[in-house]
Amino acid sequence: MQKDHFFTRRRMLLVGAAALGAAGTGGAVLANVAEETAKTAADRTHAPVPGPQARQAPKNSAFRLQPLTGDGPPRAAPRRLKVRKEPILEISGRGRHMMLTFDDGPNPDYTPHILDTLAKYDVRAMFFVCGECVADYGELVARMADEGHVVGNHTWTHPLLTTLNRKEIHSEMKRTSDIIEDTYGERPQWFRAPYGAWNRAAFQLGAEMGMEPMAWTVDTTDWMEPGTDTIIDRVESGAAPGVVVLSHDAGGDRSQTVHAIREWLPYLIDSGYHLTVPRRRV
Repeated sequence: MQKDHFFTRRRMLLVGAAALGAAGTGGAVLANVAEETAKTAADRTHAPVPGPQARQAPKNSAFRLQPLTGDGPPRAAPRRLKVRKEPILEISGRGRHMMLTFDDGPNPDYTPHILDTLAKYDVRAMFFVCGECVADYGELVARMADEGHVVGNHTWTHPLLTTLNRKEIHSEMKRTSDIIEDTYGERPQWFRAPYGAWNRAAFQLGAEMGMEPMAWTVDTTDWMEPGTDTIIDRVESGAAPGVVVLSHDAGGDRSQTVHAIREWLPYLIDSGYHLTVPRRRV
């Protein structure tokens, strides 16, 4: 739990600085989505997988939990992407589609409960994981893969990227992509900057590593532990077509998040929303 308390203290100290860093990339992450951003997202074929079940083919995780050997095949070079100037804030596509995302994990105290709830309702989500947590709890990332969830890169140690040089940012991102590939079975195609603090280097390096930048539309602010009812209200009142919901499965006491999703997830489904994940680019 030391990592969780460290995340919480660091987040409280840096949230103001993060907002300044995000503003320097062409607009705050939580700003309204411009038509150009939505059109670009659609043009780049990032439409969600249709339907509430949105199941990807399960992956056999057994090989990912074996010790790595030095004589394995070399890593394939990712396909470079166009460098964006701001992150994607919503999903494209017709109908009442939304996407659920969870940051900072995996964590053995909270991630399994969230996965259990998602499985109960046959819903897929995105998990933006930190490399140091994957190193400790790789079996949870393997479970995410087996159950059809999408795993994204959230750096190795969750630093404020706007305070790092390019070499340090590259190390944070690459190490995390490497360990995700080792445990999940595929390299991540999505990246989220800690604290929502983006800069030019993060966009450029992410594109070089084959990752699109994903932000969010609705922030539950569960990291502030505002109370289960408050988290539920923020999700339910913020629900709308194209919305990307930000929650956390680590980085502090996430028991409120665990309890809240058990309430707001069936509400969204009963309200006719389809919870989706991005298609994998080939």
